[in-house]
Amino acid sequence: MAVGRGGIALVARATRASVSTITRGIKELECGDRLDPGRVRKAGGGRKSTAEKDPTLIVDLDALVEPAASGDPQSPLRWTSKSVRKLASELQAMGHLVSYRLVANLMHEAGYSLQANRKAIDGRTHPHRDAQFRYIANKVREFQRRGQPAISVDAKKKELVGNFKNHGREWLPQGSPRRVRVHDFIIPELGKAIPYGVYDLTRNAGWVVVGVDHDTATFATRTIRRWWQVMGRRTYPQARELLITADSGGSNGARLRLWKWELQQLANKSGLDITVCHFPPGTSKWNKIEHRLFSYISTNWRGRPLTSLAVIVSLIAATTTTKGLRVRCELDKGKYPIGRKVTEADMSALSITHHETHGDWNYTLHSRSDRHAP
Repeated sequence: MAVGRGGIALVARATRASVSTITRGIKELECGDRLDPGRVRKAGGGRKSTAEKDPTLIVDLDALVEPAASGDPQSPLRWTSKSVRKLASELQAMGHLVSYRLVANLMHEAGYSLQANRKAIDGRTHPHRDAQFRYIANKVREFQRRGQPAISVDAKKKELVGNFKNHGREWLPQGSPRRVRVHDFIIPELGKAIPYGVYDLTRNAGWVVVGVDHDTATFATRTIRRWWQVMGRRTYPQARELLITADSGGSNGARLRLWKWELQQLANKSGLDITVCHFPPGTSKWNKIEHRLFSYISTNWRGRPLTSLAVIVSLIAATTTTKGLRVRCELDKGKYPIGRKVTEADMSALSITHHETHGDWNYTLHSRSDRHAP
């Protein structure tokens, strides 16, 4: 415009823009039709999106996703089990020109996202759950205040013995991971390991026995007896009572007759009155042994194949924390057959007192022998 005649041709040669484009630009400047700040073209200009050129694309995509959609339909984020590649393939078969990347963008624009399952449903909550938690906490403080031992017990997850993959990672030279078996089939000659633990709630000390047969009430009480003989009696020489906090199921279940019968034998042999407080069903993760002992054992052997019973025992015994946790561990190759019956006569012979607060979960087995019997 400043050059005048010949200016359009001069700019066309310099910019390689067409004469018609330059002419339209001159007209826009003359009539004051300027772009809004931050824009490089007029609103509505540029290439149309695939969704705009293909008005049925969004409808067909939603029809593909909706039958497989899961979750709360009112939630702004839903998820689908069909991959974007699978969705793109089905849309292409319907005549739409789309790629899996375009499908992914359309899914995000529509409010979908990739989401994993989340554990959030606890199921039915026992009406006395919180009251039992408070009762256990008060009992533990009471025993600790009087200098009497208080322990938490449970069985850890069974482990296959052998060169199997163990979850987790450890530092190794780059490109040289440990080679393990592809399939997790039990090796009969090696079997499985059954760790049962005792955690001293006062001393922050653990005792673990690794069994090789069955996780029975007899195995559980034998482990507690070994803890008392090796660690407990020396730590609490003046003990007259023992408090055990345990889950409501498994080998130390609240309704298991053999558990109570075996504890009575332990009370008679140790000279201790044994009080047991069970956690309500479905609340085992609040048992102290789970996150004060077992979690650190799992961390200590992460990424390490549990190739033998000796390796398992040594890894458990090597578990420590900055808070001073120390663990002792031993192997128990004894046989603990399942299906052992306890008769009504055996149960009637128990010297047991059920507490006023939920007596099914809280009870005391009284010793019938001299104190501190060997």
